[in-house]
This record gives sequence, structure tokens and C-alpha cells, in this order.
Amino acid sequence: MSDNRRHRRLIRARPRALRVLLAVVLLVLVVGGIVYLADGAISRATGPSSAGRPGPARCPLTDEPAPGGKVPDRPALAIKIGNEPDGARPQSGLNEADIVYDTPAEGFIMRYVAVYQCQEATSVGPVRSVRWVDWHILQAFGKPILTFAGGINPDVDTVESLSWLKPADLLGNAYDAGTRISSRVPPDNLYTSTSALWALYPSDRTPPPAVFRYGGPLPSSATPAAALAINFSAGTDVLWKWDASARDWMHTYSGETDVDALTGKPVTTTNIVVQIVHYSYGPYPESPGSTGDVESQTVGSGRGYVLRGGKSIAVTWHRATLDSPTTFTDSAGKAVTLSPGRTWVELVLDTIASSPGALTITR
Repeated sequence: MSDNRRHRRLIRARPRALRVLLAVVLLVLVVGGIVYLADGAISRATGPSSAGRPGPARCPLTDEPAPGGKVPDRPALAIKIGNEPDGARPQSGLNEADIVYDTPAEGFIMRYVAVYQCQEATSVGPVRSVRWVDWHILQAFGKPILTFAGGINPDVDTVESLSWLKPADLLGNAYDAGTRISSRVPPDNLYTSTSALWALYPSDRTPPPAVFRYGGPLPSSATPAAALAINFSAGTDVLWKWDASARDWMHTYSGETDVDALTGKPVTTTNIVVQIVHYSYGPYPESPGSTGDVESQTVGSGRGYVLRGGKSIAVTWHRATLDSPTTFTDSAGKAVTLSPGRTWVELVLDTIASSPGALTITR
């Protein structure tokens, strides 16, 4: 075959090859577009999980599957709950919370901030007064509702002035959302419900962002843990015990199992975060002759522990700003995550953590 004839055949073949190539490219683009649109439809229907992966919708504050496959269109709801040993216990509604913060108040008496979003509770309480630490914890939750029963004027005035926080004062603007029960003595007899509180702000339909990271294996630094004991103060010696059969941590006080009065079931959690924090006293005493409010510093970094799955990991906690989530790293600087489920955060003052025997983890 002459070079001219071979050249003419090559010229005729090129358009055919080009047409085939264009057809293949077009087919890839069409199939890719269909997959992309399908994935988008699935994502819009179910929503991403709090870990950012596609799939069924997951509760932002627990990373558990959302009830009915859809995250409730409502904000985080924080309720301040009393914990005095001589009147507040047993509390109602703790097992229905997504996250519970155990926070020091004046005299090192502990009080809870229980945060709800995916679950509801028909009775929560006893509801007590607001403290400085409350709004310093909650800014990471977007635009939450904070429920409390009064407080000193500077604290109440501050809460009511914050543009990102929606106050629900059961002794003030949310008076009708609270109920006094006859089986308790004031001030530990004021109760409420999550439905009554969410109804105060019906136009707010935005769920909160995730405030913790979930999933992933335990790091190699994890060690077995059978119990965590924290002696906060007289009458508040907390002991968490690992229940291997239930795969939960069980809450006890002075050797007695703590019970959620709403359901009669033991108070449990999937994760425990021990966050050792520095503190100072605020300028305003909560009662005559007392110290100022305990102002726990939850921004910055410090020592702590993450307990999950019957294991304990020594961590450093990190929080850059008030509206940032708190993250954890192990001794190698690797991220430490939580298991999907309820989380209790124990804010432990550095002076308590450094006292011999006040903070112990046993195998």
C-alpha cells in the first residue's frame, strides 16, 4: 500500500474514532450526573450525619440515628437542674438529655446543665437559677434556649442581652412553662417539660451543630477502666461504674444508684468527658456571705479524660473560642472521638483534680 493511500485511510478513521471517544465521554457525564443527582436527593432527604458522612440522618448532639429518620427541626434546649443532696435528688429527665454538663457552683455544690434536641422529656427538674458558666458553655450550640429559675440580677441581665441565646426564665418570661409539684419543698419543686419550652420559640426551627466528634476506633493509649470516682464536695462524691452487659456507665452517689425519677431507671451515659478546668470567683456573691460565682474556664486547653466502652484515654481538651466545639487529643496528638450516644461532661476544678484521691480511675 502506498504512503498516500495509507494517509487517506488514517484521515477517514480519525472522525470515526473521535465520534466514539465523544460518545464515551458523553455517556460518562450522563451517568455521573444521574449518580450526582441521586446522591443529592438522598442527602437532602436524609441529611448528613454529624460526622459529615452521607447516610441516614443522625442526631447532631449524639450521632445516633434520628427518630423517624429526620432530625427534629428545633434548637438545642438547655435546662439548669439542681443537684443539692438534701432536696434536689433524684432529678427528672436526665436520661432523656443528649448531653449533661456537671458544673461547679459556689461552695463547690454541683449543678447540671442538661441539653436536649432529639429526645423529649415530659418532666424535667428541679429547675434552678442561672450561673455564669451556663452561657459560656452554650455558645457552641448555635442559638439555644436556656431555661432557668431566676438568678442574681447581673446574670439574668446578661442572659437576656445575648443576641444568640433565647432565655426561658421560669420566674420571669417563661413563668407559664413551669409547674410547682407538691412532693418537693421549694426551691426544689419547680419542674417543666421540653415541649412547653420549645413552644416558647416556635419560629426557631434550626437544629444545633455537632459539638463533639464521634466514631473511630479507640486509640492504642486507651486503658481498661471499671470506675471513675470524683469527690467534688461533701455529699457529692460521684462514682461512675462500667456495666459491661449494658455497655453503659452507671451513675451513683455515696454508694447508691442514681435514678431518673421520670422513668425510675438508673441514670446512665455512653461517654464521660472529664474536663479539668481552671477557675476564678466572680464579683457577685450568690447569697449573703458566700463567695462569688465559680467561673470555670472552658476556653483554651487543659488536661482531662475520655471514657468510652469500658476504657479510659488521657487527653488534652481544646476549645479555641466560646462558639467553638471542644475537641480532644491523646498523648501522641491524635484526635480522640466519642461513641454515638449520650455524653456527660464532668467539669472538674483544677484544685480538686490535684487533691490526693479526689479524682481516680480504677481498672
